[in-house]
Amino acid sequence: MMKKQGKLGAWLSAHKPTKRRIIQLYAALLFNANLKGYITGDIFKGTTKNLCTPGLNCYSCPGAVTACPMGALQNALYSAEKSTLFYMIGIILLYGLMLGRWICGWLCPFGLLQDLLHKIKTPKLKKSRFTRVLSHLKYVVLVFFGIILPLMYAIKDLPLPAFCKYICPAGTFGGAIGLLISPENAGMFGMLGPLFTWKFALMISFIVMAIFIYRVFCRFVCPLGALYSLFNKFCLLGIKLEKSKCVDCGRCISKCKMDIKHVGDRECIQCGECIDVCPTKAISWKGGKIILPENEIAAAKTDKEREALEEKRTKRVKTLYRIVAAALATVLVASLLYFNVFHKEVEVDVCEVGDKCYALDLELVGANGESINVDFYQGKVIVINFWGTWCGPCVAELPYFDRIADEYAEDAVVIAVHSVLERDTAEGFINQYYPDSKMEFVYDTKLDGAERDEYFSTLGGKAGYPMTVIVDKHGTVQFVNEGSMEYEELLFLVDYYVNE
Repeated sequence: MMKKQGKLGAWLSAHKPTKRRIIQLYAALLFNANLKGYITGDIFKGTTKNLCTPGLNCYSCPGAVTACPMGALQNALYSAEKSTLFYMIGIILLYGLMLGRWICGWLCPFGLLQDLLHKIKTPKLKKSRFTRVLSHLKYVVLVFFGIILPLMYAIKDLPLPAFCKYICPAGTFGGAIGLLISPENAGMFGMLGPLFTWKFALMISFIVMAIFIYRVFCRFVCPLGALYSLFNKFCLLGIKLEKSKCVDCGRCISKCKMDIKHVGDRECIQCGECIDVCPTKAISWKGGKIILPENEIAAAKTDKEREALEEKRTKRVKTLYRIVAAALATVLVASLLYFNVFHKEVEVDVCEVGDKCYALDLELVGANGESINVDFYQGKVIVINFWGTWCGPCVAELPYFDRIADEYAEDAVVIAVHSVLERDTAEGFINQYYPDSKMEFVYDTKLDGAERDEYFSTLGGKAGYPMTVIVDKHGTVQFVNEGSMEYEELLFLVDYYVNE
């Protein structure tokens, strides 16, 4: 019996999480503190979503309580508000100058996922001259997908967060999969198309490669890591090399799994694993000697004084760790309680099929405040399409509604309700693609006290766009569909209710 306990103890000791792993887990939980979102299938849209996490953590993840800096930066390139762009540049500068790629090594949730996948016992691809060259690919991704493409489409008055839309596996894993696992979002499967298939296949590829290649996405693709790498030399927190102590033994380079040429360069994620292998103690944490300066220890006259000062420093470090750990634990518990217990979404009376629902006064796009109400159109079949310029499936099916509006102009009206999200993009898009459409384009309104679309929520909408609602001639809701529709299906329904 004692022997089995000894083996168990040895196993637990060998698999005891490191400080870095604990901080990674802590950050992933803190940034995704809205755990109930995975059950309800809702995206949290509270005020904290105006803030950005340091690492790659998708806005659309049900657990996310903040925004992703990469996604926010791309949207800021399009935004009409210059202050939004200045804010994002300031946030990235702040994170970069303070932390650099320490964020990649310690705070990024997707970095943690790759670390855990790489622990699976399989043959591993070792770094080489080829991987060092390939590590420059992420700068190409940053410039082309993170800046050039969004700017090109912004000039055309169209939003395109290209990296998020076409590449980001963190968004697919946390956002799309996170939403689809909830039974509440079963209707969202109708939204899936070729783009999702591409993103899903890309995500699976990165997950599989991460088992064999250490941090494959971070090293070769991540544009956020490319941005932070530019600050590695100047950041306040990280590791440093004292060249006067270095003997060029190369142990630090051999130990590191990243494609570094020297300690602390742009490829270094500041994990600190090289510190323990340095024979001359030339590698240390920046600011690590503030707790008790090295010259104070060096000034000790006897070994006994020196030992006493070393012990004093050790006690100070332990005390500081305990204070920081207690503060961080308090923040995490408070966050979990707030987002999952105390924070309540604004209740909305949902209108269901068979109900006659109240109708809001909805502002017409480009009409300087003029509004309409669906009650204006009683006696006609009313087709309400909830959409957004940022929603690929919405844009793809909008021509179907345009055809219906033209073909049934005498008996039906199509009202296209644009989401509150990216509202300022609607008018330019409509002027470019639907200048002569018979559809009525209106804006949804923001629900008081919540970052939600009021009319969308009233008619049963959750997180999934597009959504289609058909109201008969008597003002009764007859059909609600979350997700995309085919033209033939839409034509059949409208024709049925027009001729009933």
